Amino acid sequence: MTARRALITGVTGQDGSYLAELLLDKGYEVFGAVRRSSTESSDRIDHLRGRIHLLQADLLDQASLMMALQEAQPHEVYNLGAQSFVPTSWSQPVLTAEFTATGVTRLLEAIRAVDPQIRFYQASSSEMFGKVLEVPQTEQTPFYPRSPYGVAKVYGHFITVNYRESYGMFAVSGILFNHESPRRGLEFVTRKISDGVARIKLGLATELRLGNLDAERDWGFAGDYVEAMWLMLQQAEPNDYVIATGETHSVRECVEVAFAHAGLDHERHVVLDPAFLRPAEVDQLIGDPARARAELGWEPRTSFRELVEMMVDADIARLSATARV
Repeated sequence: MTARRALITGVTGQDGSYLAELLLDKGYEVFGAVRRSSTESSDRIDHLRGRIHLLQADLLDQASLMMALQEAQPHEVYNLGAQSFVPTSWSQPVLTAEFTATGVTRLLEAIRAVDPQIRFYQASSSEMFGKVLEVPQTEQTPFYPRSPYGVAKVYGHFITVNYRESYGMFAVSGILFNHESPRRGLEFVTRKISDGVARIKLGLATELRLGNLDAERDWGFAGDYVEAMWLMLQQAEPNDYVIATGETHSVRECVEVAFAHAGLDHERHVVLDPAFLRPAEVDQLIGDPARARAELGWEPRTSFRELVEMMVDADIARLSATARV
């Protein structure tokens, strides 16, 4: 039997690298779409070199997406490519819209032209709920985005729904709540915390500057969440799902767990800095994964504490190795 083929946009990101590993383990032939740039940042997938095929394509250029689809001939496409850092969406709102919103339309149009039988996964986000209208948030909760990123994700979500309903395409969205890992970008708060703790532990820094410590999020492990993406494309019928832990934790709690794990007192090192506050804050996000549990059989396996401690350990190991070089 011919191996199933999958194309992943955003393959060099956190989720893309974990998803590529999962699909390879399941026997897929994996293609990754990467943007042409003078400096490639592919450290998250360097260990997969020789096992995945990298194709040049750009969410801003529909012709390049069509060529990538024609070359890969995938059974499944996972759209994980986006401008995904919320603060950057305030300084670059138009670019965020081009990648994160209309980029989805370009990819859906390319699939419709090349092979409408391809199953399509869109990475939606809990940031679409923004100023939440009910707690916890489900697949039926109305969206109220509070950032250009959240607005762009709402567009991407609904254009996916429209292509599913208008053209009969197998197109689904996973409404993923915050998911972290040692591969998370250093600009994201959880990784900023784990990296900061590691630097203080190793004597490379003395303080960690943070913004709103009271913001609450539903945090899970990215390695668990990519399994839900795959499961969505294995169903008989296309549907959208909230993927979350159903638990909420504050940034303050994340700080406390991380510093305690390293044997440090957070009160001696954390500095509150108004520069890191958002123009419009999202105070609390907590998802209800009941539908995913019932229909996909998906459950998160990694606890909040295990996740934070894993990230701290990984950053201490990384910085220790760097210091020895």
